[in-house]
Amino acid sequence: MAESSDQESRCIFCKIVRGETDTELLYEDQDYVCFRDIRPDAEHHYQVIPKTHLPSVKHLDSEHVPVIQKLEEIGKIVLQERVPGCDQNDARMGFHWPPFSSIPHLHMHVLAPVSSMGFIKRNLIFRKDSMAFVSVEWTLNNLKEKKN
Repeated sequence: MAESSDQESRCIFCKIVRGETDTELLYEDQDYVCFRDIRPDAEHHYQVIPKTHLPSVKHLDSEHVPVIQKLEEIGKIVLQERVPGCDQNDARMGFHWPPFSSIPHLHMHVLAPVSSMGFIKRNLIFRKDSMAFVSVEWTLNNLKEKKN
């Protein structure tokens, strides 16, 4: 337990949740926040995170399905607010799969427009359902399979 709280005290996303940074929150409710990515890879690049520290998408199980569904819901809300008329087919939401994730706190990337991203970013780093980046749909299917 002490290791977990130490990890949380050092986690930049936990610091954002606790208000210890000057990060502007684009969305906040009792359990989740959304903010701009510090190094955006698209014109609109946001992070949606649970306030509760969860290490990564790889460490989730079937009980976390509602968490992923809520992250997706928030991502869509923020896109609608920030990118009016955004074509959902030109947006991408998902998670970097360890060891390709840079912050050990569950976070969902929201990127738009994908069509304006560079080749490397669009087709390698954020390639949908690759070994490095998984979509919300893939994640939900994977978690539901863990239940069976």
